Amino acid sequence: MSSPLWPYVTPGIPDDLFERLPGIPMSQREVRLLLVSHLRLCSDSILWDIGAGTGTIPVEAGLLCPKGRIVAIERDEEVASLIRRNCDRFGVKNVEIVEGSAPECLANIQHRPNRVCLEGGRSIKTILKAAWEHLDLQGRVVVTASSLEGLYAASESFSELQVRNIEVVQSAMNRLEKRGMNQTFASVDPIFVLSGEKLE
Repeated sequence: MSSPLWPYVTPGIPDDLFERLPGIPMSQREVRLLLVSHLRLCSDSILWDIGAGTGTIPVEAGLLCPKGRIVAIERDEEVASLIRRNCDRFGVKNVEIVEGSAPECLANIQHRPNRVCLEGGRSIKTILKAAWEHLDLQGRVVVTASSLEGLYAASESFSELQVRNIEVVQSAMNRLEKRGMNQTFASVDPIFVLSGEKLE
């Protein structure tokens, strides 16, 4: 699937092409590329993006999985509308937006996932455990952590759930930015990306 706004087959849509709302988190392009690579999407993947925020992952995944289904889960009505607008901007039609709080709303989702993306959050252990119960065998889970507490909670959850083939990567990237008359490198906030598979 391609979009007039992003007519390429590669992921990595520039951040400024997305509509944003003040205070609503957005996965920066470099982090998004890491997440997408660890999800190992197929053309027919069914992805749950829990806490979808601005909707960057649903848009990228929707374009990469033309035969798939992307479920963007977001508890805030205004943010859910933002995801909808960003999907419309890129002509993405295979994203379903679920307005509700995880983990409570997960049981009501019709499409069972073979990929789950969970970006941080205070209830990471509870949400990850609930999502894991719905995840198909051979499915993959990708979790991000931006704090020591989040990293510990995600690591502990992976151990308790017996996630297999675990990979952990920490991003360390810089962007060239113009500041006044000079160009300087500005760091992208570092983040841990944990991924693994459900094999039993």
